[in-house]
Amino acid sequence: MSVNYAGILWNKQKKIYDTILFVFVLGYLALYVVFTGLFNPELTAETMIIRATATLALLLLHVILGIGPLARLNSKFLPLLYNRRHLGVTMFFVALVHGIFSILQFHSLGSKNPLISLFTSNGSYNSLVEFPFQVLGFFALIIFFLMAATSHDFWLKNLSPKVWKALHMMVYLAYALIIMHVMLGVVQLESSPFIYGALMMGLMVIIALHFASSIRSGRGLHLTSQGYYYACNLDDIKDDCAKVITLNGENIAIFKYDGKLSAINNICKHQNGPLGEGKVIDGCVTCPWHGYQYEPHNGTSPPPFTEKVSTYLLRLDGEKVFVDPTPQPEGTALEPIIFEA
Repeated sequence: MSVNYAGILWNKQKKIYDTILFVFVLGYLALYVVFTGLFNPELTAETMIIRATATLALLLLHVILGIGPLARLNSKFLPLLYNRRHLGVTMFFVALVHGIFSILQFHSLGSKNPLISLFTSNGSYNSLVEFPFQVLGFFALIIFFLMAATSHDFWLKNLSPKVWKALHMMVYLAYALIIMHVMLGVVQLESSPFIYGALMMGLMVIIALHFASSIRSGRGLHLTSQGYYYACNLDDIKDDCAKVITLNGENIAIFKYDGKLSAINNICKHQNGPLGEGKVIDGCVTCPWHGYQYEPHNGTSPPPFTEKVSTYLLRLDGEKVFVDPTPQPEGTALEPIIFEA
C-alpha cells in the first residue's frame, strides 16, 4: 500500500481502518444522542437524527478533503489516503440519511410531492439571505452519490481515468455547495455562533493544508543551465523510493534503485495513483494504490501490460540531483544515472 505496507488490494491494514471508521461513526452518533438528550431533551428523534448525521457527514467531508495534502506533507498519513474511498462512501451514506430525514421532516406532510416541495416551498431564489438552502444540499448529495456509485474500479476502467478523475474532482464543487447550504441554513434556522465558527475553521484548515502542500511540492527548485532544475540531494531519496516534485506543471517522481536514478511521471495510468509514494519492487515501480507496475528507466509496464508514462532527463552533480521537466514521449527509454553507493 505504501513503502511501509504490502502492495495488495485488500490486507489487514485496510480491515483495521474500516473497523476504526465503523466504530468512530457509531461512537459519534451515540455520543451525540447522549449529549443532546442531556442538554436538549425537547428535540424530537427526527431532529436529533438530522443534526447528528449532518455534523458527522460534515466532519467526515473535511477529513476526506484534508487527507490528500496531509499525505503530501507527512508520509504518516498515507494509510488514510489509500482508504479514502471507503471514507467517501461512508460519508455519502451518512449524508443520505440526513437528506432523507430532512425531506420527510419538512416536505412530506403537505399535498405536494416531497421533491417538488423541496424546490418550490421556498421561492426566494433572487435573495441571498433567504435562498432555499436545502436545494444546495440536494445537489451536493447528487454529486456525492455519483462519486460513491463510481468508486469501484469497474467505473474507472469504463469511464477512463481522465473522465473518472474529472468526476471525482467535483467533490470541491460539492464542498462549496455544502458550505453555502450550512451557512444559509444557520442564517435562516439557527442562532448559535458556534456553527459559524466551526464551519469557518474547517474551511480555513482545508485551504491552508492545500496551500502548504502545493508550496512544499515545488520548494527549493532552481533553474540551472540547459533547462535543468535542482530537485534534491541524493541522500534525500531513500533506496527503492522516490522524491516527488512538481515543476512547470509536471508531476515528477525521481526513483533511486540499485545504484541508479530514473525519473518518471508520478501519475499512474490506472487510477491516477501517486507512483512516487510507491516502491521499486522486483525492478519495477509499483503503484501503492493497486499494484500497477512500470519499469523506472522507460516508464513502461512489463508485458503483457501496455500502460506507459512519461520519462524525464536527469543529471547528477556530486550529491545534487537535477531534472529537466520537459516530458519525454510516454515509454521513452532513458539511460539511468549511475552513482556510487
